[in-house]
Amino acid sequence: MSALRVARSYSEKVKIVKFDGCYHGHGDSLLVQAGSGVETLGLPDSPGVPAALANLTISIPFNNVSAIESLLEKDGEQVACIIVEPVVGNMGVLPPEPGYLQTLKDLCDQHEVVLIFDEVMTGFRLAYGGAQELYGIKADLTTLGKIIGGGLPVGAYGGQAEIMNMVAPAGPVYQAGTLSGNPLAMAAGLATLKLLKQENVYQKLNQTTAKLANGLKEIAWRARVPAAMNRVGSMFTLFFTETERVKDYASAKTCDVARFGKFFLGMLDRGIYLPPSQFEACFVSLAHTDEDVEKTLQAAEDVMKTIL
Repeated sequence: MSALRVARSYSEKVKIVKFDGCYHGHGDSLLVQAGSGVETLGLPDSPGVPAALANLTISIPFNNVSAIESLLEKDGEQVACIIVEPVVGNMGVLPPEPGYLQTLKDLCDQHEVVLIFDEVMTGFRLAYGGAQELYGIKADLTTLGKIIGGGLPVGAYGGQAEIMNMVAPAGPVYQAGTLSGNPLAMAAGLATLKLLKQENVYQKLNQTTAKLANGLKEIAWRARVPAAMNRVGSMFTLFFTETERVKDYASAKTCDVARFGKFFLGMLDRGIYLPPSQFEACFVSLAHTDEDVEKTLQAAEDVMKTIL
């Protein structure tokens, strides 16, 4: 919400662009074709959002270069910013197509549109520099979440100095927060970020996640359960779909949510608590051990035999 306000002030334009199925919080401007729990409940456009405000938000397909080219060609002079999850995590994990993020950045520069990377999920998770380090793309603004508070409630945004200079007291854009600078959250966040600086942390995370994700995909294949696996770093989703590749909102919605529900409950019965929605990402942490992975795969082996 704050990042959007700053982008609008800086650009002196009012429209924002998001992507179908991406969720960036429950601010009114962003509850248009949203994912996450909104999609789980079947409410992609929330009641209570004024039509006049919703009309300032444009939602287009993710991983579709022609869609963003056409939009900016038509409405670029009115678009203040584009906000995107560089690796989508709120309709399940969707990686960007090769070159997609760079094209997005180039088009934003060309049309003087502020590019915002929502790295609430990917920040410090995919790499110490987040998705921007992983893909070699630098956004104009970045939003971060609880990772910088060690899991405690906190949020932050930052970016280019000329944009951030719009924020009070340096500039005219109001900014405040009841929990800003909370000592407990800041201490926990610093401890977490120091831990992530240690050698081979991300290598370990990736190895553990690959073992789990590859194992789940193989188990589904052996059980003849139609499924697709998407993984980036320590984020992954097993999609219960006959579609070979899940790359956008439309393909994510082909999933058999009833089958996912059976899988979720079967795993829960065996002591494995997964995200309770087909449209949520799974995360592996440094606390997960090889024994945890083996226990999860054994449970999945049992459950997959029962859900067709």
